[in-house]
Amino acid sequence: MVKTSSKNVFCHRSCSIYENLVNVCGEKFNCCFPFLRKVDALLWSTTTKTMPFIKTQKHHLLRTSDPAQILPLKRCFRLLVFLFLSSWLFFWLYNHDPWEDLLASEDDAAQHSLPPLYENYHNYERQLPQHNLSLPFPEGRDAKFFWVSNHVTASGWGNAMQELLLNALLSYETNRAFVFDNYTWEREGPEFAEYNGKLIPARIPLSAIISGPIIGSAFGPGDPTPRAVHKEYYKKACPNPTILDSDAVVSGQVRYDNSVPASRVFDMWVDKLNSINDPCVEIKLDSPQLFEIWLFGSTRILSMWPRLSKSPILRDFSWSPLVLESFARNAHLFGATTKSFRFLPSYLRPSSSPPTLKELHNVEPILPATKIDPIPGLLVLHIRRGDFANHCRHLANWSSDWNGFNKFATLPDKFHIPHEEGNGQATEASVQMYLQRCFPTVEQITERARQVLAELKKTYGGTKELKRVYIMTNGDKAWLSDLRKALMGIKAWDSVTSSRDLRLSWEAKPIAQAVDMLVGQRAEVFIGNGFSSLTSNTVMFRMLRELAPEDTRFL
Repeated sequence: MVKTSSKNVFCHRSCSIYENLVNVCGEKFNCCFPFLRKVDALLWSTTTKTMPFIKTQKHHLLRTSDPAQILPLKRCFRLLVFLFLSSWLFFWLYNHDPWEDLLASEDDAAQHSLPPLYENYHNYERQLPQHNLSLPFPEGRDAKFFWVSNHVTASGWGNAMQELLLNALLSYETNRAFVFDNYTWEREGPEFAEYNGKLIPARIPLSAIISGPIIGSAFGPGDPTPRAVHKEYYKKACPNPTILDSDAVVSGQVRYDNSVPASRVFDMWVDKLNSINDPCVEIKLDSPQLFEIWLFGSTRILSMWPRLSKSPILRDFSWSPLVLESFARNAHLFGATTKSFRFLPSYLRPSSSPPTLKELHNVEPILPATKIDPIPGLLVLHIRRGDFANHCRHLANWSSDWNGFNKFATLPDKFHIPHEEGNGQATEASVQMYLQRCFPTVEQITERARQVLAELKKTYGGTKELKRVYIMTNGDKAWLSDLRKALMGIKAWDSVTSSRDLRLSWEAKPIAQAVDMLVGQRAEVFIGNGFSSLTSNTVMFRMLRELAPEDTRFL
């Protein structure tokens, strides 16, 4: 009786499985795996010349190239190659995220030694359908335009965004097409600017950051307001506009008067624009901005909330597809579940393949602010570092207040300016008070988090359990490591992550602040920095969503 080894049994059984696959699948099987035939032919064309020894029934070792003897071994070899490659493919697909290749490619320093220039986004904006003089009224050659050429530059996205919203609202209330520009660090010159010793894009197209009526989506049915247009189209449509000096419309005496609400300043502009018959109106480049930081940095701006909160400028505001997909790619950091993406198209969900260029270029409001739900269990902290070390001392020296939209009356946390007047010099006690609320230490942040958690427990009992912490920050990794350890001392969080943990594509990195703002919007509980415009914009969206005031807090 011939003894059969376990290896021979495996080989014969494997060959039988392979034969059955071929018999069942026929030519389709071979077509699906043509590489097997190539590998098979290459290897066997060489091995038959020096054929391995074949063990016969008499246990003689023979060297042979007889096809009748080679065939079973050849079939077994094919199957083993097939099984190996199939197993490898299975495990690769199981463990592989298609975004890993994209992110690795985008992060390749050798491939992207410079910041992105967003050429595709610029071209997309130039080709918006409203850029057509043949369109019927209220668009086309009969449209009315408003171009704020002196909009803020060289400022963070928080400051630029709050001005952008009011400029767009002014255009809307005067039935003029809002003329939009880039998020601009430098108006002219090279494509790159320098900030903190690093190159950044000098001009980022707004469609990379936001979508909605501000950058050209249509207003609702029956709304006669023309769609927003790009400044390049405006310059072609309006070669000889009426140019206004903003100082001649609203004097500095009015702009800097703390007793004058922002709504009055706004109405002065509405009256002026409505009095002009020229369809093309432009603000003089070197005149003061229409709505300055002094207005947003005080409670005067709250007088605009009833109009802003009801307008499509804010209600139909949406983050861009690039921001939304960046959020989706990092959903695991926030504990976002499938339900968190129910309002989004499939290509902007975590399990999807990367969106196409066509899907990334879209001015329609994909996820309006009114549909953004909080993520259960998510606590978000906004902790500014870096330039705020000096900035917060400057705020103390001049007795500055919180940003206006951080001072809604219904919000539980308040800030009271010290009685002493700053006038450029504050006492050390006042400086330390400002630093605790503006540039707190690790210990102060941890203690504040404990206080908020205790107050929430009194308010909600055990019904609101926070499980994850996300830190919106520009802090360095070493400092964040200390903060993470301190926060873990409060309770056993499921995770403590930060902006430094985000995986962002090459084009998403320069707009990371927008991604952070979206995370803050979606926090179940948000603890912000009252002196930050980034926080105030986040608070504004949370108020628009009518989230419980007790869930929006401050350091």
